[in-house]
Amino acid sequence: MLTSKQRAFLRSLATDIDTIVMVGKGGISPQIIKQADDALTARELIKGKVLETAGVDAREIAEHIAAETQCDVVQVIGSKFVLFRRNPKAPKIELPKAKRK
Repeated sequence: MLTSKQRAFLRSLATDIDTIVMVGKGGISPQIIKQADDALTARELIKGKVLETAGVDAREIAEHIAAETQCDVVQVIGSKFVLFRRNPKAPKIELPKAKRK
């Protein structure tokens, strides 16, 4: 689970990355899930887009992909979404530390 500070940090990183996952009228297929999973393993932070022909809300798509790939939804704005999953073997992104109570 990400803190708001960590989400803000990841959102700032996501502004410069390219969209990797595109969901169209075919909806979510096993190929899209595999593509997202592979990209999360390689990059940790990915951006996706739901095309108008999909007929599904971007929030629903992002939540579904997140559930299938065990990642966190960082943000959903309009038709775009950002997902994050730390690579346990070779982390690339160092998140700000969460404050302990």
